[in-house]
Amino acid sequence: MALPLHAAELGDDGLHKAPWMRDTFKDLSEDLEEANAEGKRLVVMIEQRGCIYCTKMHEEIYPQPEIADYIAQNYFVVQVNMFGDVEVTDFDGETLSEKQMVRKWGVLFTPTILFFPENVEDGMTASQAAVAIMPGAFGRQTTFDMFNWVVEKGYVGDESFQKYHARKIAERAG
Repeated sequence: MALPLHAAELGDDGLHKAPWMRDTFKDLSEDLEEANAEGKRLVVMIEQRGCIYCTKMHEEIYPQPEIADYIAQNYFVVQVNMFGDVEVTDFDGETLSEKQMVRKWGVLFTPTILFFPENVEDGMTASQAAVAIMPGAFGRQTTFDMFNWVVEKGYVGDESFQKYHARKIAERAG
């Protein structure tokens, strides 16, 4: 079976590496600055080796041209390995290994995506600063709608993601 054009390959760490992912020093404040300089939103994707749900997302959902292009155009994506040892510096300045940081953030499942605002208040952790958290693997339209809802700043208004998603489903059907 041939992989789609936008499919991710496995890296040396066993995690999927999509073309739109960034290789950074994992200093979230610096990553946020760089994302803002590019006019993009920062997201952190927490994944792990052997995760069947991560594989589903990277083989079936993210490679869809509509989704891959939207992420590439609108997001600065940093990957964190749930059980990794690479140092991560949180927005609050604390530096821990990936696995310690994931524990600090209270993330229990992979994949989990943390979506961030353009500005994070001093002293906040990533889990406190996140404007949305997408825990788990979702279908194509739910994933696409979540990435759109964040770009459109739906979290600021009074239309929850669930209502936004239901409205988008109705619009597509209609």
